[in-house]
Amino acid sequence: MKAKILTRSAVAVAVAVALSAGYVAGHNNVPAPQVIAPASAAALMPAEAAAKTGIPDFSGLVETYGPAVVNISAKHVVKETSNRRGATQVPMDPDDPLYQFFKRFGGMPGFGGGGNGGPGADRPSEGLGSGFIVSSDGYVLTNAHVVDNANVVTVKLTDKREYRAKVIGADKQSDVAVLKIDAKNLPTVKIGDPNGSKVGQWVVAIGSPYGFDNTVTSGIISAKSRALPNENYTPFIQTDVPVNPGNSGGPLFNLQGEVIGINSMIYSQTGGFQGLSFAIPINEAIKVKDAIIKTGHVDRGRLGVTVQGMNQTLANSFGMKSPQGALVSSIEPGGPAAKAGLQPGDVITALNGAPVTDSTSLPSQVAGLSPGSSAKVTVWRDKGSKDLSVTIGALKDAKTASANPNGDDNASAQDARLGVAVRPLSPEEKQNDSLSRGLLVQQSNGAAASAGIQPGDVILAVNGQPVTSVQQLKSMVQRAGDSIALLIQRDDAQIFVPVDLG
Repeated sequence: MKAKILTRSAVAVAVAVALSAGYVAGHNNVPAPQVIAPASAAALMPAEAAAKTGIPDFSGLVETYGPAVVNISAKHVVKETSNRRGATQVPMDPDDPLYQFFKRFGGMPGFGGGGNGGPGADRPSEGLGSGFIVSSDGYVLTNAHVVDNANVVTVKLTDKREYRAKVIGADKQSDVAVLKIDAKNLPTVKIGDPNGSKVGQWVVAIGSPYGFDNTVTSGIISAKSRALPNENYTPFIQTDVPVNPGNSGGPLFNLQGEVIGINSMIYSQTGGFQGLSFAIPINEAIKVKDAIIKTGHVDRGRLGVTVQGMNQTLANSFGMKSPQGALVSSIEPGGPAAKAGLQPGDVITALNGAPVTDSTSLPSQVAGLSPGSSAKVTVWRDKGSKDLSVTIGALKDAKTASANPNGDDNASAQDARLGVAVRPLSPEEKQNDSLSRGLLVQQSNGAAASAGIQPGDVILAVNGQPVTSVQQLKSMVQRAGDSIALLIQRDDAQIFVPVDLG
């Protein structure tokens, strides 16, 4: 079976479709039927239509905001090349009538045969995506991967007007790009608040899947604040709206006709839609847009911690009623969190008063803070809440806060009750692994083995309390209840592992 993959839904090959139109001619002696329509038929938004009929009708939304959705063609045009005799030549334009002839039979740079460019010469490439106009003076939002590496970007409106677009900026972290076209009085979308949307509500996507301009698809919101692999800074909106290659960068509308997201990715085994699509919340995209237009780049905050998710066993171990918050498993030495006094074993429950519901929500919350600003971090420590003041750092290549790369909740350590044989680290081991303390696991069975503890793991702490000796570990395990949380180090990663002692 093919592995499931997350794939950007933008880049598509243009597909030409010919449609034949037909008509029915009436008898000359029979008068044509008359259709009587209201003098003014206002287009209803889906929510209004649903209130009247019980069924959402998206035609009013498409009629009102469809003209603000655009098709984007992103080309990478190769530079001039030199032939074997040193003569400079320019690759043929793909729109040239002779392009296909030379491509098939040779004689053109980049296609071999009699071509002067020879084998291996660069070829122009083209991708298709979608976008939408957010200001009447020509600013367009799309995905960064739609225009990645393109040096010729063309925006086509529903009325067939085409404009050469300038890429104002593209932020790969959020996958948002800002384009500008030279036009006035353009139709625009209405920006909504994704925080007000609910799982199960209807949503609509408009885009250009496989090059079919202004295709409308609908579905429901399947989940919110969805964390995806290698996408630490975006709490995605998950939907079951059919999204395919070419839809990327297009808007996701709610029933009020407001844009609440930018369609960005699909989860697929084949590269086509299979029921899971993901959109960037529009409030996150607008922040990126404003920063790009103002400064040309996006500044993100950095806390300097590695976090992992909570479960009920871990919550019980730390004396919490419910498994909420982000559990700190390691601290970057000398980083903002270390300077503020955060410790492994702290559970971050709020940031500037805003709840941290889980480990996946923390990275985007931290990234949204300005570097150099002061933030209040609320942590659960020693069975009570504690507020710490942190000066936010600047995110460069470091991670703001991420799920532990080995974030498996099954790993642990013990002594007799735990089921492990341990010994203190040797001076050489401490030096090689840059550890000041810890107990090396030599054997693992029983509760420890069931939790995933392996020989070679290093036990650093029990329920957040550092462990320095075998006797200390035995004493802490004996005093523990039905579960404990062990902080272990495996290779270069640290993680808390819940162990069921019952």
